[in-house]
Amino acid sequence: MDSAFHEALASGIEALGLPVDEAARALLERYADRLLAWNRKVNLTAITAPAELAEKHLVDSLVLLPFLTGAGTLLDVGSGAGLPGIPLACARRDLSVTCCDGVAKKIAFVKAVSAELDLPVRGVAVRAEGEPEREGLPRADAVVSRALAEPDRWVPVGARYLAEGGTLFAMLGREVDRAGLEAAGAAEGLTLVGLDVYELPVSHAARAVARWQQR
Repeated sequence: MDSAFHEALASGIEALGLPVDEAARALLERYADRLLAWNRKVNLTAITAPAELAEKHLVDSLVLLPFLTGAGTLLDVGSGAGLPGIPLACARRDLSVTCCDGVAKKIAFVKAVSAELDLPVRGVAVRAEGEPEREGLPRADAVVSRALAEPDRWVPVGARYLAEGGTLFAMLGREVDRAGLEAAGAAEGLTLVGLDVYELPVSHAARAVARWQQR
């Protein structure tokens, strides 16, 4: 990876105060390298500039780290090429991650890169529709979607995968409506416990993370 990648990754991690050690940064670089290599043959991401990939895929995934303290399992729904699940596993090697997506070629990449990097990540090629047993998906301490669907569509599905006491996340890339997020959670017996708005430090793109827990 070029110096622009390293600078964007380092500046994002430092600006947002994320707990990412040197070993994790090395894994993140290897993941990014494999993602771009596969992307030349398989359409995995529209972002191909290394610096932009570092910020908009890696740093943007890692913002969940401070909220995962105590979580042992994570389910990443609609993960595509493993985002945010694989970057989080790079930084939290004790976190058991399941990535699911309905596109088999994306899960093939998740499986291959996870094996190559020796990460605790399982890939499942299935479209999550709120039926974990039928789909072969676990109930997890943390369940996340990264811009998969509007919150009022995501929350009813994601809530079905929560382990007892778990946290449901929505990673949002636009203006957010707190009242709407509260209502979406309440309809599923969840309480909105956090809404963190931040800005990516290089592009200044607006982002938000919403968190719900069972009542």
